Parts: sequence; C-alpha cells; structure tokens
Amino acid sequence: MSLDITMLLPVLPEILLLILGVVVLVLDLVLLKAPPEQRRNLGWVTAVGMGLVILLSWTARPVDGPSLAWGGMISHGWLSFSITLLIVFGAGVTALFAMDYEGLGERGEFYLLLIAATIGMAFMVSATDLVMLYLAIETVSIPLYILAGFFTRDAKSTESGFKYLLFGAMTSAIMLYGFSLLYGFSGTTNVVSIIEGMNKGQVSPIVLVASLLLVLVGFGFKISAVPLHFWAPDVYEGAPTPVAGFLSTASKAAGFIVLLRIMILVFPIQETQWPTILSAIAVATMTLGNLVALTQRNIKRLLAYSSIAHAGYMLIGVAALTALPAIQENARVIWGLSSVVYYLIAYLVTNLAAFGVVAAFSRVVGSDDVTAYYGMSRRAPGLALIMLVAFLSLAGMPPLAGFFAKFLVFLAAVNAGIVGANNSMIALAVIGVLNSIVGLYYYLTILKYVYLYRSEDEDKPIPLTRSYKFALVVLVVAIVAIGTLISPWYNWANTAAMALF
Repeated sequence: MSLDITMLLPVLPEILLLILGVVVLVLDLVLLKAPPEQRRNLGWVTAVGMGLVILLSWTARPVDGPSLAWGGMISHGWLSFSITLLIVFGAGVTALFAMDYEGLGERGEFYLLLIAATIGMAFMVSATDLVMLYLAIETVSIPLYILAGFFTRDAKSTESGFKYLLFGAMTSAIMLYGFSLLYGFSGTTNVVSIIEGMNKGQVSPIVLVASLLLVLVGFGFKISAVPLHFWAPDVYEGAPTPVAGFLSTASKAAGFIVLLRIMILVFPIQETQWPTILSAIAVATMTLGNLVALTQRNIKRLLAYSSIAHAGYMLIGVAALTALPAIQENARVIWGLSSVVYYLIAYLVTNLAAFGVVAAFSRVVGSDDVTAYYGMSRRAPGLALIMLVAFLSLAGMPPLAGFFAKFLVFLAAVNAGIVGANNSMIALAVIGVLNSIVGLYYYLTILKYVYLYRSEDEDKPIPLTRSYKFALVVLVVAIVAIGTLISPWYNWANTAAMALF
C-alpha cells in the first residue's frame, strides 16, 4: 500500500523539523570530543536548518481554504501554516542567541529539546482533535520543563524547572478533565463536531461553563493570563535567558491559536458568555502585569510581567472577536482574529529582540539587575539602540510594530462596541489604552538607565558575537518593517484569520 504524497503536505514542517533533529543528533555525536568552540556551531546548523524548514514548507503552503487531514485530526490552512512558520522562525533566532551563551550553546541536547518543543507547537496550532491537541501540548511541555531547568548546578534554574513542571502538570491535568467532559457530552473528540454533539444531548449551560473554566485553566497557564500567571516571573528569572525569550513568544503564540480555535468552535457564546469571561481576564491580566512590573528590579522579571500584560492586550482581541452580531461574520473575523494574529507576529519579533539584548548583555556583565544597565549606551551603543527599538515597540510607540498591533486590538474592541452596541467593549479598549500608558513608564525607566545614567564600567565595552549581531539585526529590521510596511503583514494576518476553520 503506497502512501499518498498529499497526506504528507499538511505535516511537511513537522517532518522537516524531525529530519533536522536527526541531523543535529548525528552531528552532536560526531562532535562529542570536539572543543566547545566547534560544538557551538550546532547553533548555526539549527538556525540555518530552521530557515530551510521555512523555505521548503513554503512549497506546501495552502492554496485553497482550510482543509482537514489525517482523519480530521489536523487542519491545513493559512492560520495554522502561518503561525507554524512564525514559531519556527522564533526557534531559529533562539538557537542563535543560545549558541554563545555559556553552558548552553555547546550542548547538543539543548538544540534537540528546542526542536522537539517546536514540533509540538506546530502540531498544537494545527490540531483539530482533543487527543491530538493534548499530545501536542505535552510534546511542547516536557522539553520546555527541561529547558527551563537546564542549568542543574544553578539553584535558580533548578527551581525554575521544578516550578514550571509542578504548575504545568497540575493545570494540564485540570484541562484534560475538561476535555474528558467535552468528550462525554458530545461523544466525539473532533473539535469541529463537538458543538453539534452537545446540541443533540442538550447539555446544561451550567455544565458547559464548568467545562469552559476547566479548559481555560490549561490555556490560561500557557499564555500566562491572570490568575494563572504566577509561574512566569520565577520561571523567566531562573531559566536561561534565550529559553525565557522562547517561552514568552513562541509558546504564547501557540497557546493563543489553540485558545481561539477551541473557544470559537467548541463553546457556544449565548450559553457560556465566554467573551465576557475573557474580557474580565484581559482587564485583570494587563492591569496586574503592568502595575507589578513597575516595582521590578530584575530585568527578566520585569519582562515577565510585561509579557503577562501583553497577554492581556491580546485577550482584548479575542474577547472582541465574537462581540459583533451574528450577521457580521466577516467583520467579526477581520476586526477580531486578524488583530490577534498581527499582534502575535509583532510581539514575537519584539520580545525576542528584548530578551536577545538581555542575553547578550548579561552574559558579559553577569547580572540581570536593572542597575547593571546604567551607562549601557556608552559601553555598547549598538546594543542600546536595539534595546531602545524593542522597548519602544513593546510600549506601543509609532512607527514600530507594537504600535499598530495595539492599535488593531483596541480598534477591534471599539468596532465591536459600536456595531454590537456593547459599551463594555469600548470600556475594555479604554482600559487597554490606560494600561499602555502605565507600561510606557517602566519601559522608559529602563531606557533612562541605559542612556542617562553613568557607570564606573563605561570604559569596558560589551562584545557581540556574530550570531547575536545577525539575529538582533534581523529582529530590528522586522520590528521596523512590520510597523511601517503595514499592508503586506496586515493582509497576511487577514488571510490567516479567514482560515480559522
């Protein structure tokens, strides 16, 4: 029996990533006795391999609307395809940041775990079956637990990995129980068919809301939304900085796409009122994230709370997604989902750049305290400029990527409020704008340390390796391009938004 080649196209990125993992494993064995300088080249192999995965996967890009493959377990459409390529890009950049990071870049198992987590995320964003989705989530989680605690001789890193494992396993079990209830009510694990099965069984709204809350525990943990955000600051602080950057971007992107698919396809709005629930979570998430970030003295913890706040901004787009009347299907998709997709693209390149600067700086100075950044502009003008671009983008300043991303999610909420006669959506947008102002304060505070404060070590330059230079330049160009050349990126986000199903 021959295998139909068309069956392989929906999973081509995953197959290529698996091949890349085998190549890295073989090279790691070949270079087992080589000096660390040579073993660090595994980072280039991984990054170049990720680039080839993107290029080769482009040949299998969807040409029509989304379709189901592999017995309805996989969705092959522009949304899953686009986010998969975005995640692969993030993994490639992470490999470049890691290769010159002491104790990380010379260890082949790091790259293997990174590739394994990337494969899991690719399956997460395309899964349309609860069993496949849960397997994908665990494929992501287990490597990330190990990567967070990768420095076994570092107490903070060990604590980071343990906390991540402990809380991740707990929330995963709760989410799995929610999945089991959905299967019990509907008689199917297929995401597209669940709501039909539940309608036949006339499931009580109270039971539906209970299932929704159980499922939200798992997804809330993945995107670090309040009240399931508590793991992020400790894990980001203790994990190797490149790993923290990957956790805060690629993992969050995969989590948001899964959240969107499950909320829209599984839970009926009238019975569960999940947009209202997500609106409340969005307010709590961005408000707590920004307010607590004001008090942080560790740059990685500050970026962790910043990441929590950005999850709140993105939840505004998710909440606005279904706030329009049923007849406004096209507008609903355009103003809701496309704003989230655009935000994910802008946020990934921006936050990776921020963590890249922190990784490059801390590997030399050996400190993540904000006082270590005093006078950084005199020690590394180029690195300070990249930090300026990244932080201003996170703050939502034009003409950078973060500005238009925030503009779109706030516009989605306002549009939902006007068309749907829902004042709470407009209030949600106003709260988002006010939170952005609070966020601007602590971003500018760090930049004040970088450019206006003086340090005794100003005569000691911060050297940048080729991998850091290349990755940071690519990210800065992307931040500026996404913020200024808006049309192609917005069209891409729109095309992906239309392919949710």
